[in-house]
Amino acid sequence: MDEEQGDRRRWLVLAVGMFAMTSGCAFQFGLPYLIPALRDEGLSLSQAGLLAACPTIGLVLTLTPWGAAADRWGERWVLASGLGLGGLVLLGAARVHGTVGLGACFLLAGAAGASAHASSGRLILGWFPARQRGLAMGLRQTSLPLGVAVAALLLPPLAGHGRATALVVLGGLSLGAALLVAAAVRDPARPADGDGRRAGSPYRTPVLWRLHGAATLLVVPQFTVSVFALVFLVDERGWPPAAAGPLLACVQVAGAGARLAAGRWSDVAGSRVGPMRRLALTAAGVLAVLAAGALTGSAVAVSALMAAGVLTVSTNGLSFTAVAEYAGSAWAGRALGVHTTVQNAVAACVAPTVGALIGAVGYGAAYALVVAFPLVAAVVVPPVLHEKSDRPTSRATRGGSGTPRTARRTGAQATGPRAAHGAESGLPESAWDGPGR
Repeated sequence: MDEEQGDRRRWLVLAVGMFAMTSGCAFQFGLPYLIPALRDEGLSLSQAGLLAACPTIGLVLTLTPWGAAADRWGERWVLASGLGLGGLVLLGAARVHGTVGLGACFLLAGAAGASAHASSGRLILGWFPARQRGLAMGLRQTSLPLGVAVAALLLPPLAGHGRATALVVLGGLSLGAALLVAAAVRDPARPADGDGRRAGSPYRTPVLWRLHGAATLLVVPQFTVSVFALVFLVDERGWPPAAAGPLLACVQVAGAGARLAAGRWSDVAGSRVGPMRRLALTAAGVLAVLAAGALTGSAVAVSALMAAGVLTVSTNGLSFTAVAEYAGSAWAGRALGVHTTVQNAVAACVAPTVGALIGAVGYGAAYALVVAFPLVAAVVVPPVLHEKSDRPTSRATRGGSGTPRTARRTGAQATGPRAAHGAESGLPESAWDGPGR
């Protein structure tokens, strides 16, 4: 394959991978937009919130097995089969009634759709060279807010025709994505075994633990805002769901832009954790305004809710990139598996817990309590110094030129999954300080 053909192929793979992940995320994280319809069926807010969390629970349970399957059999068929199975389950859920039956269907569909998270990122790491990978991964990271935006735009009006109609559309999206993946995606060439081996575990220092902890704390305000935004506008502000949905879709699109902007900021600043800390503190301030507005009934609460919806998702890409870069290619898969699993485990608890909290103390007090999470996260984020001084040393980059051996490889090996991040990506060791330096 010549360079021009390879360039076209990799951007096609990125586009299809983004569509696949967006389709999966529209269901996995978009079910909160069906909460009003579920409540119309007689469910309490806490019960509806639990159903909305079921896909995330399924996601947490199967992220690691899907990743292992992609390692063994390749990304293309893992991605296609998971999305296809999830789509079929959603079509079946359209005919299911009862909280237990729906919960089981949503759990299974979420477990199947987790293949998109395990495979789409690996495709990008394998197809894109280091000089393009940051942009490609940044675009891929926008799939989650774009998926939620699709749900915000489609589900409230579709729910007006019945919950079954909304689930059929979500199932059709997943099946369409599965067919597109099978037709258009090809697995990247795999590098030879042994490339990019690291001298020791990056977990021997506290840096990764602090990154995991800070990112997980930031999940709480993110999901508190996104899960209950529609219900807040409908219950507290008197908005019709069909009017609130498009506005919240715009918020999700703005959130996708915020992720890209935060990633570019970190490139220029030469640091992932510095911008991450500042954004966490800014999010805490906006959440405080939201809480005050909700407590007093002020119209400023709506503007603060929109701003919080954008800011609370802006750090996701930063933490993802920081973990991968610090871990290096030999440990990035495991580190990102831990990172994603812990985040989604906490996210699954947010909807039912905060739903019960809102029922007990109201929106204003609940938002006020959530302010503490980004404040603590800003403290837990590791110091900027750790980005350079505490990073585990790779054998590949010791002694002299600063250019790892894997960077000298040509063809598919130079862009394979083991050349994904950090020192093994073809960048010199000093690239940990950021491409902007």
